[in-house]
Amino acid sequence: MANEVMQAIRVHQYGEPEQLQLEVVPRPVPKEGEALVKIHATGVLPIEWKIRSGTFRNYMPATFPYIPGSAFAGIVEQVGSGVTTFQKGQAVFGRTNNGGYAEYTIVATETLALKPEALSFAEAASISGGATVAWTALFECAELQAGQSILIHGAAGGVGAFAVQFARDRGAHVIGTASSANQAFVAALGAERVIDYATTPFEQVVRDVDVVLDTIGGDVLRRSMQIVKPGGIVVSLLEEPSQDQARALRIRAMKNTASLPFPSTQLLQTIAHLIDEGQVKATIAHIFPLREASLAHALSQNGHGHGRIVLHVAD
Repeated sequence: MANEVMQAIRVHQYGEPEQLQLEVVPRPVPKEGEALVKIHATGVLPIEWKIRSGTFRNYMPATFPYIPGSAFAGIVEQVGSGVTTFQKGQAVFGRTNNGGYAEYTIVATETLALKPEALSFAEAASISGGATVAWTALFECAELQAGQSILIHGAAGGVGAFAVQFARDRGAHVIGTASSANQAFVAALGAERVIDYATTPFEQVVRDVDVVLDTIGGDVLRRSMQIVKPGGIVVSLLEEPSQDQARALRIRAMKNTASLPFPSTQLLQTIAHLIDEGQVKATIAHIFPLREASLAHALSQNGHGHGRIVLHVAD
């Protein structure tokens, strides 16, 4: 198997989406505690175009060439020595640090979970990096409780859409921000109120919430801190909030680091169970074939509406 090859998207230098090139590379071999997974679908996360473009080069420098992608779903092809929790032929999903824009990937079994039969591979590929980030931000960082109020920015996005549903399922009062085109979508997910961020400054209509989930950063983060009640919390996915501002407002503020390292098998299974039972749904915005990864990145980079972009790798 060491001499076998696969198709994969690789990046050789920073640049535009055209840097994503389909190439033939050696197929990896699992080591102890690892599984080789034949990928059927892989999620396209916003961080991936930011790394490819060089936006994050100062604190997440790329080592070229590399295979992008980390959130995937597929079939176990082979397991390394010592692996007893998974076996060949099982449908799985999870997170890899060996590249997901490929026909195969190597994954540590502690970040792998069985895929519920009711979920498609595309839906399962949207869980890690979307649902898992939302879960840790809400319940590990903010410790969201029933009856609390929460404002979720970017409520139609890959993280925001799951956050709205998790918060609603927990019994919180959910307010979301979204474009006019996504108002009905976010309301259908369970938001009690949806604010059109293009026409209404949220700080003019929202006051004294318990929690803000910030998926935007910058000025939105700073303005968000002003609408949290004393003792409440702002959790940002993108940057460290100002602790000076937080102290002055008598609130808590933090960057979500709870989802690092990659999500555990237990968390993946918990979320998959909610989806399998119909309590939460995964929304797929667009599906591109692997060879069109550059088009998927261009869409992600320019804003793509609601849900997760996914690459289809195999049937």
